[in-house]
Formats: sequence, structure tokens, C-alpha cells
Amino acid sequence: MKRSDVAGILVAAGASTRVGGGTPKQFVNLGGRPMFLAALDCLTAVSGEIVVVVPRDRVEETSREIDRRRALGDLPAGTRPTVVAGGARRQDSVASGLAGLADGPRVVLVHDAARPFASSDLAGRVAAAALGVGAAVPVVPVGDTVKRVSNDGADRVLETIDRARLRFAQTPQGFRREVLEAAYAALGDAEITDEAQAVELAGHDVAIVDGEPGNVKVTSARDLELATLRAGRRLGLPAGVRIGTGTDCHRLEGGRPLVLGGVAVPFEKGLAGHSDADVLTHAICDALLGAVSAGDIGRHFPPGDPAYLGVSSLILLERVVGIVRETGHEVSSVDATVIAEAPRLSPYIEAMRGNLALVLEVAPAAVSVKATTTEGTGPEGEGVAMTAHAVALVRRRVP
Repeated sequence: MKRSDVAGILVAAGASTRVGGGTPKQFVNLGGRPMFLAALDCLTAVSGEIVVVVPRDRVEETSREIDRRRALGDLPAGTRPTVVAGGARRQDSVASGLAGLADGPRVVLVHDAARPFASSDLAGRVAAAALGVGAAVPVVPVGDTVKRVSNDGADRVLETIDRARLRFAQTPQGFRREVLEAAYAALGDAEITDEAQAVELAGHDVAIVDGEPGNVKVTSARDLELATLRAGRRLGLPAGVRIGTGTDCHRLEGGRPLVLGGVAVPFEKGLAGHSDADVLTHAICDALLGAVSAGDIGRHFPPGDPAYLGVSSLILLERVVGIVRETGHEVSSVDATVIAEAPRLSPYIEAMRGNLALVLEVAPAAVSVKATTTEGTGPEGEGVAMTAHAVALVRRRVP
């Protein structure tokens, strides 16, 4: 079968309420890229056209990320997925994906963005079976004993189910396009949990193909933790470790206090800014936010917001640490450098480290603060500005 005969729909429009945290799971960084892009791999290998279905408020952001990844070579040459808005229910999102496809493909593969480890071999086998039968779903055996229980509050086992005829369904699921479109047209108000169910309700046969035990679905915070570890192992990274970088620069002007790492440093000038303009702490904030793919400091603390006028940047750092913890991570270590011609900062560095360590909830030994000059060159050397660079290491928090 030619790639032009196959189209893929990646369903990434869910709210991910069971995972927790502020970012839907399909957009969480997994092995250096968002989970939805990892799930896309099995489709790009066999599909000539792909539609990615996301929440309406993430269409533009997702399109930009796909363009960026294409530029980096993370997507096969010639692959440019279309991004469309999903609906309230899964079936609404898949219908939106179907509407976004061109007329050519004969087979449609529908895949969950929450299954980042499906192989292209599985996608190819499902597509071939779907072309022959009209619909196909990958399945794996049920390994545990299954009980049917009462739902009347009595909390009793009613019977033990024969698991020999039971299977767990996976994605990608495949369909001849006309079969899936006809099944969706006949659904009416019926609610379904996967596309194969829609085809079943329409009275069409659904073939089964052998699924993959490793093709797991990320549905809980624990699943996400395990998926992160697995993705890290594939890249040869230490388990659960992520790195972020941050840079900040502020002008120096008279009449302002100079605050670095929460320490008031005696000097004739201070840093200009909406908050206390603590350039060192701001760089660390950005590094931590970058490590967990949570944007930047300006996104969380807009410079024009009166709530942050004159605020201590240590308070902002405390909130950033909270954001890091919401993603299931904790701070491991921080390394930062302040670039300034004057004043001499070495007498104050230990106090800075102590302040930062207290807020970061790490030992002072895990916080490195250095100072350097530019030998009289540039805005720092001319005493016009100060710059700080930071690198932050975070690790997956074990419950």
C-alpha cells in the first residue's frame, strides 16, 4: 500500500484531567519533545497526510511547534500535519479530523496522542488489515482475572469473566474511509469510546491484529512518570532528568537599590524593572520554567501587572518552584553567572546562594552563583546593564 493511500488522524484534544498539573498530558515534554509528537511517529512512517486535532485554544501554538520541529528535522521531509480544533467529545474531535482530510486517502488511521510508543510496524499492519476488511483494531490479551461486580452499593462479586475471549483495544485503529464516515453519519446521539465501536454499531465487521504490550496509554500521573523515564532511557538520559536555561538583562540606573539573589548589594546604581529587577533570580526562574516546558517569566508574571510592582523576585521564584512541582518535578541543582563590571560581587555570593537554596528547597551546595566581567566591553562593561545566565536541573519527583 502506498503512503498516499493512508491518512492519519491524531487525537490530541482531551483535557487530561486524570493526569493533573497545568498542562494537558499530550503537550507535556517527553524525551525532549511534546508527547503528541512522539505519538505522531507511528503515523508519519505510513501516512501521506496527517491531521492533528487539538483544543481550540492550542491550534496556533501547535502549528508553530510543528513548524519548528520540521525545521529541526524532527519530522520526515515532506510531512506537514494539518492542525484543526477538536470538539467536546472524542467522536466530535475525530469527525473534525475527518473533515480536515483531503479526498485522496483510502484508509484512515486514528491514533491517541496519549500513546507515544506505538510502532510504525503496528500502524502498517493495522492499515493493511483495514484495507482488506474495512476496519481493524490492535488488541492485546487480558492478563489478569476479571470480575463482574455489583453496582448497587453492596460491593460484591457477581461472577468471574472468562478472559480467554477478552482483549484490551489499542490505537492506531484503521478503517476504509467510507466505512468510518458512514459509521459516524449513523451514530446520532450515541456516545462511543473508540472508533471501532462506531463501526460495530453500524453492523460492520472489525478485524483484530496483534497489538504491542509496550503501546501503553498515559492516563494517570504515575503513567506519565513511567513514560518520562522510558523516553529518557531511549535517549540515553538519566532517568527523569530535565534541563533548562535562562537569561535575563536589566539596565542600571541611579536611585534604585541593587538586589541580586535577594541580597541588597551596596552600589550607586540599581537595576531598572517593574519588580525589584533581580536579574540573577529572574534568570533562574526562566531556567526552571524552561526545564518543565512552562513558558517564561513574563508569561507568568507580566511586567505591567500592578500585583508585581516592586515585588521581591524571591517571591516569584517561590511561585516558579510551585509550578515545577505541579508538573511532577523538583529542583535538583542550579548554576548561574552574573555578568557585571561593577560592583565586586564575591563578598555577597554566599548570602545569595543561601537565599536561593532556601526558596528552591535544596541544599546550598546545589546552588552555584558566579560573577564575571566583560573586560570593559558591551553594555555590562560600560556599566549600562547587568546580565545573568542560569542552567537548572530538575528531576522527576517520586511520590
